[in-house]
Amino acid sequence: MIFEKLKRIKMLLIDVDGVLTDGSIIYNDRGAETKVFNVKDGLGLKLLMAAGIQAGIVTGRTSNALYYRCKNLGITHIFDGVRDKAAVLKFVSDQTKISANEIAFVGDDLPDLPIMRLVGLPIAVADAHETVLAKADMVTSAKGGNGAIREICEMILKAQGLWGKIEEKF
Repeated sequence: MIFEKLKRIKMLLIDVDGVLTDGSIIYNDRGAETKVFNVKDGLGLKLLMAAGIQAGIVTGRTSNALYYRCKNLGITHIFDGVRDKAAVLKFVSDQTKISANEIAFVGDDLPDLPIMRLVGLPIAVADAHETVLAKADMVTSAKGGNGAIREICEMILKAQGLWGKIEEKF
């Protein structure tokens, strides 16, 4: 059943803190926030987008570090400072003409539940809150910020028969 859901995914939406990062927030002496991103997750997202599957960010926090990372990866669908993640889903679906059923969302904590209830494939990272784990159709083996997004990207690409062509390029 998960395989069938992975086959129809046209967009992957991702929370940031605790999913694309390990949840740590680092401030320097001047109060600037920095984040640590996993290079494997980044490559996974680039491969996914190169295969024609869109990626986007839906997060409750705002961070310049996130914008730099998204620019580096080529992610243009960025929704930060979001209080109602479910409302973003309707906007994204209307803008991209991708139905909620063709969208996967990766979350880790309680604010992610409203959007997870509406997407075609709700995914939780391995170290997500127990309530989020219970609501997810799929749980990664990797923790947030430690390759979980790469794992998901590869699963989508493999389910859609696209992985072989990617391997051939390397």
